[in-house]
Amino acid sequence: MREPRRIFKGRQVRSGFGGSGLGIACAVIAALFLGFGLPSNLFGSAPADRPITAEPTQIRVFDGETLGLGDRIIRLSGIAAPARGEACGGEASGADCGAAAAAALARLVQGQNITCRIEGHDGFRRGLGRCTAGGRDLSATMVESGYALASVSVLRPLEVAARDGRQGLWADASRMPADWRRR
Repeated sequence: MREPRRIFKGRQVRSGFGGSGLGIACAVIAALFLGFGLPSNLFGSAPADRPITAEPTQIRVFDGETLGLGDRIIRLSGIAAPARGEACGGEASGADCGAAAAAALARLVQGQNITCRIEGHDGFRRGLGRCTAGGRDLSATMVESGYALASVSVLRPLEVAARDGRQGLWADASRMPADWRRR
């Protein structure tokens, strides 16, 4: 007897990959595309060269070299200022050179918008940045006014001029922080 002809059922063709083989091949191709085709920092942080800006209400001065801009803490690159509580001229004088440096930085940024470009990070993972306020480089101005030491060679002439001109903390050699007198 002859088999009846099936009208509604198509011819059955066998796939070369099988059901699971095709799925695996697609997954491998998709993984390669995602791995090589997309940028590596797609979900990472903002580009390092993107400037950080802050309005006066978002700015905090921690010491003579450290600023808070919103939720970010940035240390001015290229300088070293006395820490808050560091006595000028020894413990007996009672003057706080770190507070004087912080007050000088606060005067520089008062009422100014600040823009910083992050150049790296310090040992505490704070951003090291070149910051400007009112068109003035804050690191250079702190050194030039005598409230910070230059830790990069490009700022050394400003430090020498401040020392020779007896600016800021250089004004009274007997009241300088101990590490400044050794310099």
